[in-house]
Amino acid sequence: MTAYVIKRLFLMIPTLFGVMLITFIVTQFVPGGPVEQLINELKQRHQTGEVATGLQGLYRGATGLDEERLKEIKAFYGFDQPAYKRFMTMMGKYLTLDFGDSYFHHQSVLDLVLSKLPVSISLGLWTFFLTYLTCIPLGVAKAVREGSPFDVVTSTLILIGYAIPGFMLGLTLLVLLGGGSFWDIFPLRGLVSDNWSELGWFDRILDYLWHMVLPITSMMIGSFATMTLLTKNSFLEEIRKQYVLAARAKGLTENTVLYKHIFRNAIIPLVTGFPGAFIGAFFTGSLLIETIFSLDGLGLLSYESILKRDYPVVLGTLYIFTLLGLIAKLLTDISYVLIDPRIQFDSVDQ
Repeated sequence: MTAYVIKRLFLMIPTLFGVMLITFIVTQFVPGGPVEQLINELKQRHQTGEVATGLQGLYRGATGLDEERLKEIKAFYGFDQPAYKRFMTMMGKYLTLDFGDSYFHHQSVLDLVLSKLPVSISLGLWTFFLTYLTCIPLGVAKAVREGSPFDVVTSTLILIGYAIPGFMLGLTLLVLLGGGSFWDIFPLRGLVSDNWSELGWFDRILDYLWHMVLPITSMMIGSFATMTLLTKNSFLEEIRKQYVLAARAKGLTENTVLYKHIFRNAIIPLVTGFPGAFIGAFFTGSLLIETIFSLDGLGLLSYESILKRDYPVVLGTLYIFTLLGLIAKLLTDISYVLIDPRIQFDSVDQ
């Protein structure tokens, strides 16, 4: 297993390099880069007369920018060097976690990502834990009661929830419960109230949880179906195996058979996905949910960065997410061996 882990770690390097290279190449051909956006902004300001106030002499009407100014702008954004040099310089800095500064937010990419994490962690971790804590017991109950009215009703409800888009549910909840046309029960926006710093510690917790109810409900309603049915099918597959019949023939109780024999085998597909889902929960970003509930998280940051061609943010966050994704996949493979000793990667390599 040690050899397998070392091999996977070495394979991460070309994978990460390839992802960054492809994305970097794509950004070179996408129109509307930061230089073009600045020129368009200067042109619009010139037309409205704003250039004279703060950018005197930079834009010259129909003649545009002179060559010297244009070279200065390109040098400021780093476009005065060949693409391959910029890419190699960027990758060299990324090894030291230096992702540069945002073109438009005027702060380092790492600080910018960290400032958005509270929202994304709140959405991701609550969705992650509540989904696992709800869907696994529900899936077990459905497997034990397969074909019963309970199984049919719950399957219908979770499939209906799966069919409802999260943003549509969020809008509906805001209208019904957020002070729209019906009841004013939950807050409309934000992670906490404006007077949160003035509250006591217990009231702060309650205020935070109260703000999380509607966004979390909107995000997790669609994930119930996948996790619940995966749990149910995994348990049904184990229930029908011979060792279960043998355990029942020995006179063991149903609870003993279920939780001592079936559970530890059926839970393997769910537990092995735990590392990746847990790491991903820290960086979960939902553009529509964040927009609807006025939550400034990673989803909104990524969307705005792509629109503004904020390449340091786009490439820096891509590097972070790709690296964490590769680590999560490795942890998932390792968890297979730790949970199920029958799996041996050494034999697979031979």
